[in-house]
Amino acid sequence: MRTKEHCLLIALVAIAVTFSGCSDKEPEVAEESFECRIAGTLAPVWACGKSDIAGYYTAVGSAPLSKIGHGFSRREALANGRSNLAQQIETLVKDKVETFARSTGIGGNEVADKVSTQVSKQVAKVTLQGSKQVKYWENPVTNDIYLLVSVSKDTINNTVKERVLSSYKNNDALWQQFQAKNALEALEKEFEGR
Repeated sequence: MRTKEHCLLIALVAIAVTFSGCSDKEPEVAEESFECRIAGTLAPVWACGKSDIAGYYTAVGSAPLSKIGHGFSRREALANGRSNLAQQIETLVKDKVETFARSTGIGGNEVADKVSTQVSKQVAKVTLQGSKQVKYWENPVTNDIYLLVSVSKDTINNTVKERVLSSYKNNDALWQQFQAKNALEALEKEFEGR
């Protein structure tokens, strides 16, 4: 029995040594670029509003550390980031929808403005629901929390196309113009995943 227990103990030690040798490696983390300043402290570039993640719209949200707690401050920063993201996308959508309407000649300025307003409001809801936190930084001096929030460009662009089509379909005369002018191609070009 002793030899079986001894062999089992040696085998367990060998396995433990093997796994402990593997666990010494640190996970590879992409280095953060600290090239801007917030409140006199070096901060990640994205916290200063300079972020470009391929295929995503991004915005920064921040909040001071609250007496209520860290979780409250984080939720507040996330809400601010989502609000900034929605405003950014709303402006972009309005510009693109107006460009689309002018380039196709469907309806006048009033129609383009009405469609872009309706679409922007609907897309803002999608932005808030589909967005997520992708980065986090806490200023070591002020304890303010900064979050980078993102939403997929494909998700937004697809939603915009659906909403524009829906808006035009709701008006028979405009829908006829839309179909007659091959406007779908222009809409695809304006809202392709960039």
